[in-house]
Amino acid sequence: MRKLLLIAVLITASYFKGFAQIENNTIKINPLSALLRTGSIFYEHKLSEKTSVQLGAAYTGMKISDTKFTGLALTPEFRFYPKQNAINGLYTAAFVRYQDYRLKDEESAAKGSYSSFGGGVLIGRQWVYSSAFTLDIFFGPSFNSGKVKADDGSNEPEINNAIDGFGIRTGITFGFAF
Repeated sequence: MRKLLLIAVLITASYFKGFAQIENNTIKINPLSALLRTGSIFYEHKLSEKTSVQLGAAYTGMKISDTKFTGLALTPEFRFYPKQNAINGLYTAAFVRYQDYRLKDEESAAKGSYSSFGGGVLIGRQWVYSSAFTLDIFFGPSFNSGKVKADDGSNEPEINNAIDGFGIRTGITFGFAF
């Protein structure tokens, strides 16, 4: 999975490099998400001196308690950099998140799906170094609300509110600007 993620980063970066001006874009990965058996990639584009938009995509195979989650999450985000240095500085952000997972409860053998929408706000700091290397650290509150649907109509996999409700979104990403 790591090799595929790296290949996707390199292909995407080389594609966009021909269309972008220097340091108007970043492409990043969150290596800490691998601890949750998740691969994530982010693309950020500078809109103005104070604003940017970012799209994150993640694929997971994580397990919480006895339930395995497999699927995709998409996270569009709007960032505001108050010191007029979009993509390099302190920022606040608002995001929404869509998740679509297949579920399997290993204890009860129940199978099903989980889809949700959520969102939140972040505060973060992103550095773009002269080598074009980027480091982005962020955290903030989030809320997620979804629905579990059993494949057989009755025996729903248990999620124990593991990814539903209020939570904290935090991360560290590494990448490069172009």
